[in-house]
Amino acid sequence: MARRKRSFNTFNLSFLDIMSCGFGAVVLVFLIIDHSIEVQSKELNADLLSEVNMLEEDIREGEEGLVALRNALDDTDLAIVEAEGRATRVTEEIDRYEALIRDLAEDGYTDDEAIEKLKSEVQSLEEEVKRLREAAKEEGGRSARTFTGDGQRQYLTGLNLGGRHIAILLDSSASMLADKLVNVIRLRNMGEAVQRSSGKWQRAVNTVNWLSAQLPVDASYQVITFNTEARSVLPDTDGQWLEVANQPQLESVGSALGKLVPGGGTSLHNAFVALGRLSPMPDNIFLITDGLPTQGANPPRGTKVSGNERVKLYRDAIRSLPQNVPVNIILAPMEGDPMAASEFWQLAQATSGSFMSPSRDWP
Repeated sequence: MARRKRSFNTFNLSFLDIMSCGFGAVVLVFLIIDHSIEVQSKELNADLLSEVNMLEEDIREGEEGLVALRNALDDTDLAIVEAEGRATRVTEEIDRYEALIRDLAEDGYTDDEAIEKLKSEVQSLEEEVKRLREAAKEEGGRSARTFTGDGQRQYLTGLNLGGRHIAILLDSSASMLADKLVNVIRLRNMGEAVQRSSGKWQRAVNTVNWLSAQLPVDASYQVITFNTEARSVLPDTDGQWLEVANQPQLESVGSALGKLVPGGGTSLHNAFVALGRLSPMPDNIFLITDGLPTQGANPPRGTKVSGNERVKLYRDAIRSLPQNVPVNIILAPMEGDPMAASEFWQLAQATSGSFMSPSRDWP
């Protein structure tokens, strides 16, 4: 019996030794695998970090190249604007010479040599005007002024900035103060300086400045602001087209926008009717707004306008739009107007225009 007991104890000890050795082997294998994974992770992280550094270097080089291109473009644009201004001055000189020739002829002046000399100067000036106009046309689409936005941003938008007569409609109603109704009410009771500096309104003004900076140099434009009424942003230019090549006037448009204070309701009807007063009619329209109108030609009867009523006012208003003209919509955010995006998108599609709802940091 004692011999059997010793054998059994020996067997138990041997089994425990084997189990201990097996567990130790498993732990050893696990430690080896864990160390291998850690080494591989470090090597992989080092490779990824190296690729990130290379990409960052490529980005820095790309940004430096972009700045150089912008500087070259600014120099070209300035030369184009100067050429346009010189062409205008030469045209005025031609008119003066022709008037002088007519006066001389009416006074009975018969010195043919002097008259022929004046005619020769007129012809030379006309050729210079033609050359300057052709040079400006070849550079069409370049900017007449500089506006790059925050952080030198330049986004692909799909907006067609071409055309000979380009109209920009800017919604200046009270809702352009903020994205939420409660904030609109709060800002409406503050000073004009605070209202002008509100984030949403500043984005709208910057959008107009960005668009005007992209207009073709040889084109004409007009900026019309609208709330319950519609008027040109520059006083005394209602119904008139302005020249993009007139850079001081273009800068005056930006200054006038900076003095505006949003207020009142929204009448798209009056805005579209104002387009009809332009001659010739626009061949490209940009509409910057944040929602459907709250009134038509006249103020509403009550103090509230339902969503369905706003849709009806909008559909009545678009009947006043010029036919076969692209309408490009830039829609700012506004709560409580869910049908706006759908209706404006359909308008852009129907007129072969474009629709966008930009991010808060655009342009």
